[in-house]
Amino acid sequence: MSALPTSIAPAQRRPIRELPDELISQIAAGEVVERPASVVRELLDNALDAGASQVTVRLASGGVRLISVEDDGLGIPREELTVALRRHATSKIASLDDLETVGTMGFRGEALAAINAIAELSILSRFAGSDSAFALDGRTGELRPVARSTGTTVEVRELFFATPARRKFLKTDATELAHCIEAVRRHALARPEVGFSVWHDGKLIEQWRAAATREQRLADALSDEFVAQSVAVEREAGPVRVVGRAGIPDAARSRGDHQFFYVNGRFVRDKVLSHAVRSAYEDVLHGQRQPVYALYLEIDPSRVDVNVHPTKIEVRFRDGREVHQAVRHAIEDALAAPRAGDAVAPTGAPQPFFKQAPLPPNAGWAQPAMDFAPREQRGTGDFEAMWPQRSSNDQAPLHAAEPAAAPPWPAASASAASFQAPAALPPGAGRPQSIANNDEAWPLGRALAQLQGVYILAENSQGLVIVDMHAAHERIVYERLKTQLDGAAISSQPLLIPATFAATPQEVATAEACAEVLPTLGLEITPFSARTLAVRAVPGTLADGDPVELARSVLAELGQHDASTVVQRAQNELLSTMACHGAVRANRKLTIDEMNALLRQMEATERSDQCNHGRPTWRQLSIRELDSLFMRGR
Repeated sequence: MSALPTSIAPAQRRPIRELPDELISQIAAGEVVERPASVVRELLDNALDAGASQVTVRLASGGVRLISVEDDGLGIPREELTVALRRHATSKIASLDDLETVGTMGFRGEALAAINAIAELSILSRFAGSDSAFALDGRTGELRPVARSTGTTVEVRELFFATPARRKFLKTDATELAHCIEAVRRHALARPEVGFSVWHDGKLIEQWRAAATREQRLADALSDEFVAQSVAVEREAGPVRVVGRAGIPDAARSRGDHQFFYVNGRFVRDKVLSHAVRSAYEDVLHGQRQPVYALYLEIDPSRVDVNVHPTKIEVRFRDGREVHQAVRHAIEDALAAPRAGDAVAPTGAPQPFFKQAPLPPNAGWAQPAMDFAPREQRGTGDFEAMWPQRSSNDQAPLHAAEPAAAPPWPAASASAASFQAPAALPPGAGRPQSIANNDEAWPLGRALAQLQGVYILAENSQGLVIVDMHAAHERIVYERLKTQLDGAAISSQPLLIPATFAATPQEVATAEACAEVLPTLGLEITPFSARTLAVRAVPGTLADGDPVELARSVLAELGQHDASTVVQRAQNELLSTMACHGAVRANRKLTIDEMNALLRQMEATERSDQCNHGRPTWRQLSIRELDSLFMRGR
């Protein structure tokens, strides 16, 4: 018989023995230190915990040859310097109670020991009130007096010199430098009152001075454009407070590289938080675009566990659903307000080269209300009933073509019969003497004409407003359908034949644990056998969907998040389809009154800046931009 290949040869018996301390430290270092940016992150945590108001980071060769972090914090007493390099030595915690309510950036007591095991480390520190500073050599343990002001400087040279195999996995110096800068940026966004500077090979490459406000630090560290294209977020729900800024849908990117989330000042990447943000954007974001945001969650430290991962970038919440809902609703509320008012130029804004003449008054036309009643209640086959009847004084349409017939209203909607026409605007509203002095009343201006049966052209004090009338009307109808549905309980529709499916042990356990929650969502899911579940009822508005797929989705959400998001998402998809069919179509010729009515309702409708599919509904062209197109003033 031939010998077995070496790869599957039986392992020889080896004795169980303790590992050397040096090897233990190097193994631990592999968990804490992945690249130079990991060292920068750990040293910045210590500097901020020491109360630093200015931090300077010096790098060489992308941080591989040198990483120096200098701060003006409290410093380290002489007698504690040698203790600082021991494994599991820290000043941050002293008991289990401290661990469960961590309020500092660092707490594990592993960083300095891990770094010292794989690099040449030295610490220079002067304790507040001490007469002199001292330097500690991490390799020899030599302690000598040096000159330094109050604070600490940690120098790390020749990273991974003791583990050359790890060093081979590093990228180019430029790539490692970029990661180091990003690590500093993340800390800078969390601490606007602290100044940060980054030097590389003797050159200053990044600097963020201490800022008075968080918005100023966001503008400095990210860009003025980020602040301009984002909305303020602020919500307090019980023990959870969410503040920061969330980018508008138009500012979304193809990559999620501008997403910053902080929990009690600590940058984290958490599935609960990212899912909550994505849920808040799914109704206004187009395709797979990634939102941009800088959000700060404040919560009682006892309600969050930060001792989850050696890098401290992951957390675990005691009540994930509570946090999920707080974050989601905070962003939804911030994005709901229409941004039409931003089209109006602020006081003191620079004037364009060509200054338009005041617009003539137009107080003679009324503001009609749109009728969103079901088709069978309207009694007509086209959209004449959704818009007010044209009078002989209305301006004629731009084209002679007949209005396109409306598509039939979806018959599958059981709730369509409850939709009522929206209330008209208050008498006298929207009848200013001129747009020039009524910007607040008419942010989207006054309709001028219709272009190719698709776009509405309007004029405001800034210039020209272009509106996609179908997309805008679709959002108006959609939001009203959601409002009607929000006020009603989720009715349940029993299935004539229960839908059974083979369930995983986790799905069975979730169904049993959430037996009281499922009926509130209009679902009835019961065990059919040890490994089979039966869907016996589904929400009435989703009776035509796949009950098994819905049940699996809800159970998966219940295992991690709030299950109502799944039902709401499915309902919104149905309402979105209904709104798309109910909105005015392209080539539908509108009068000036009808166009103005649409503009006024856009200004009063939540999320009217995007249609149901996330596409923009309007765009502003300022007089300055128009002047540039025609080279005026050159």
